[in-house]
Amino acid sequence: MTETRAEIRLPTQELRNDLPFYTKTLGMRLDMIYPADDPEVAVLSGHGLRLRIQKGATEAPGTLRILTENPDAFAGGQRCLTAPNGTRVEIDELNPPLVLPKTEHAFVVRRLADQAPWVIGRAGMHYRDLVPSRLGGAMIASHIRIPDGGPVPDMVHFHKVGFQLIFCIKGWVDVVYEDQGGPIRLQAGDCFIQPPEIRHRVLEASDGIEVIEIGVPAEHVTEIDHQMTLPTPHLRPDREWQGQRFVFNQASMGAFAPFRLPGFVARDTTINDNTKGVASVKVLRPDGTAAPWARHAGDILFTFVMAGEMTLEGEGKDPFRLSPGDAFVIPPGMATRYANPSADLELLEVSLPGNPATTFL
Repeated sequence: MTETRAEIRLPTQELRNDLPFYTKTLGMRLDMIYPADDPEVAVLSGHGLRLRIQKGATEAPGTLRILTENPDAFAGGQRCLTAPNGTRVEIDELNPPLVLPKTEHAFVVRRLADQAPWVIGRAGMHYRDLVPSRLGGAMIASHIRIPDGGPVPDMVHFHKVGFQLIFCIKGWVDVVYEDQGGPIRLQAGDCFIQPPEIRHRVLEASDGIEVIEIGVPAEHVTEIDHQMTLPTPHLRPDREWQGQRFVFNQASMGAFAPFRLPGFVARDTTINDNTKGVASVKVLRPDGTAAPWARHAGDILFTFVMAGEMTLEGEGKDPFRLSPGDAFVIPPGMATRYANPSADLELLEVSLPGNPATTFL
């Protein structure tokens, strides 16, 4: 079998000064050095890197980042070093804790008619940003579509998040999840909760598939898992990832019941229970009576219009007539009213934490 190696070349003026730093301070292994009488090239390996340090090389010294589970025990606890050849070395956490930024509350209305750009993102999917401010980094809400159906060029991956929702509003998509059996087909009205770091892979989608994806925080890492093969051999529907269970909620199995806002009924997706109150996700419909002015006491309250129309009224704001594809965020303490809904109105509401307390005016 043919062996192939890759190296990163770094310059040096005096190789003998660099070897103790790379081998002793950084703990790398010397694999090759030549010529013997006056060495000009040394090849070292370690921490997933292979370096070729070459006397007189024309490249810039560059920066190496070394990630470790215990930075305080590496390189004497130093977090930033400079090698004799000028290469900057940064030492950082291999698995840094997830940071949830403080929410910068704002009243946000994002309308499809505003023609916000669709951006081509991961695996060729098209993304439309529903909350451009991202509430100071607290959350991201994306309208995602795949214009042409068929196999999706995805890999087994996971997300380092606090909360993540996938809600299908049009078409279907097949996804396979760690410890949840074979592929699952998500159809319009269905949703997934992807617990933090659950491995999964998007397999195939229908023409024109559209989903709403909510992630907390806004900036989170997507990491490829090259080792795991899906589906996994074990079925463990009760497994938890950081206190959250995987949820596959089907619209066809739900029932509508009175909602926290008079004038509406709601279909609960069980997400509040399965995330232990981190978030709640509900589908709302009008019940034919007028909704009152109300204020919520949660942190994030995001709503997407899936069908029909309504007028969003807010204290100190001009009213907005909303239609399918529009989205809005209501900050805590702000009085609003959902007025003049059409009979076919259907809303997707996501609240963090789940089921926020509500007062009426």
